[in-house]
Amino acid sequence: METTLKYPSATALKDAWETLKANQPKTRIRDAAKILEVSELELLLTTENPAPIRLKDDWARILLSCRELGKVMALTRNDGCVLEHKGNFQKITIHGTAPSQIATVIGPIEQRVFLNKWKYGFAVTTETARGTMRSFQFFDQAGDAILKIYLQENSNQDAYDNMVATYRQKKESDPIQALPFEPQTYASAVDREAFAKDWENMKDTHDFFGMLRKYNVHRLDAIKWIGEKWAYPVDRLSSRKILEVASDEKMPIMIFAGNKGNIQIHQGKVRTIRQLGDWLNVMDPDFNMHMDETCIAEAWVVHKHTDDGLVSSLELFDKDGEMIAQLFGLRKPGLPQNERWKNLIDSL
Repeated sequence: METTLKYPSATALKDAWETLKANQPKTRIRDAAKILEVSELELLLTTENPAPIRLKDDWARILLSCRELGKVMALTRNDGCVLEHKGNFQKITIHGTAPSQIATVIGPIEQRVFLNKWKYGFAVTTETARGTMRSFQFFDQAGDAILKIYLQENSNQDAYDNMVATYRQKKESDPIQALPFEPQTYASAVDREAFAKDWENMKDTHDFFGMLRKYNVHRLDAIKWIGEKWAYPVDRLSSRKILEVASDEKMPIMIFAGNKGNIQIHQGKVRTIRQLGDWLNVMDPDFNMHMDETCIAEAWVVHKHTDDGLVSSLELFDKDGEMIAQLFGLRKPGLPQNERWKNLIDSL
């Protein structure tokens, strides 16, 4: 692994991390990477005894094999929001052909996976105060974590071992480099009339992504340009009220959060809501959410037209205009959204 100029060698980076851990023992690896000004992947690869095992870039087959692992914990995050689900990888469908494949995961663990953004994968063994933790960890080209899958007490250890043996990178492989993504350019203006007409004529919420591509418009710009009939800003901490009311009223909701390579989705009720400093948390037995409210720069209510009526969401963005999370009322295709959810959104 090539190291940054800040650290002349992997040993120097490892020493810097060891010093940081000694001074701040509770710092997680992603936060440590930011403090040390390297990628999480670079930091992971300083690990020894045992070192992470690099996997082949056969992402679709690896993902399909996760069905054999039994109950695991799947973790997907961005800088502002972490979603953790315990359950099985149940129904996995791969769409398209490599390298531009998309996967849908349905079941206790639900995800939308963009395999063209997956660059590196590893089997990782970590010794912790709670014992040995085994995981699969996947990263994009910039060295940012896409998805981590942790074995649980009742996971299928034999299946994990078989996956490591099957997908282990045995031959000499390309060097590992953390390379930033090229910044994407977007339209600075659109034909507002045509854009509004397309918004009003959407048949399904998924049509929104096609509309963004058609006009080459950034998501936050689209929301700002469409007008308050369809979108308007609300208090940036509005997710507190959403989660508290959903918990009190036992209202099932959906939470979407992710990164370039994976969107993880929660569908169902949320029960235990905890505010711990700047972190808004859901602490349920098989679902945890941790949201860093210092990352939330803007919150918007967004309405989209569909054949089933309006679908309304709360959308949270960071200072760079990147999506942190979306919250919806739980809705089945073909049915209108829950009136209680619509009333809650309108109350913001």
